[in-house]
Amino acid sequence: MKKPAGTKPAADNGRKVQFLEGISLNRSSSTSRNTGPNANISRDITMSSANLENAQAWQFKYAQLLDIAVEDVRNFRLYGFIEDWYGTPYRMGGKTKDGIDCSAFVNSLLSNVFQVSFAGTSAQMYERAKKLRSRSELREGDLVFFRIGHKRISHVGIYLENDRFVHASTSSGVMISDLNEVYWKKYYAGAGRVDRR
Repeated sequence: MKKPAGTKPAADNGRKVQFLEGISLNRSSSTSRNTGPNANISRDITMSSANLENAQAWQFKYAQLLDIAVEDVRNFRLYGFIEDWYGTPYRMGGKTKDGIDCSAFVNSLLSNVFQVSFAGTSAQMYERAKKLRSRSELREGDLVFFRIGHKRISHVGIYLENDRFVHASTSSGVMISDLNEVYWKKYYAGAGRVDRR
């Protein structure tokens, strides 16, 4: 339908956008903690029920953050863990909800979601992980590494989908970022896989 002459599209001006039963994102930053009711991360999702009609509210939220189809967001354990920690502030050496660093967050996620123990600093994790030759090999649960202001590995996150990864950033705490952002492209050092037998 054509808009009448002289009407302008509504600008969001950084306002908070509310959608789907209290799930909200701040357009000016996808890093802010959800202040509305948490998306209830339910186990009631299977391959056969993963369609739009049966999707849960949390699937819509993470589909938007990852820019993927709602039906492709199925790992309730992973996204439940992320939801629980999202926005937790960064603290060097921290391991709690009061503050956590990148390697502790990755270790906790691997342990709780994938039942794998892979402790150590980001540099130690880099040395121990099976290296991937290219980003095209990345799959959910792989590690992504960065050299930020150092020659050595100084940051680690967990790959999700569609070039998105979750990590504990020094500026905004636990958040989801895009490997294609200029900052992350600049410091990207490679990826690795942890044996999840």
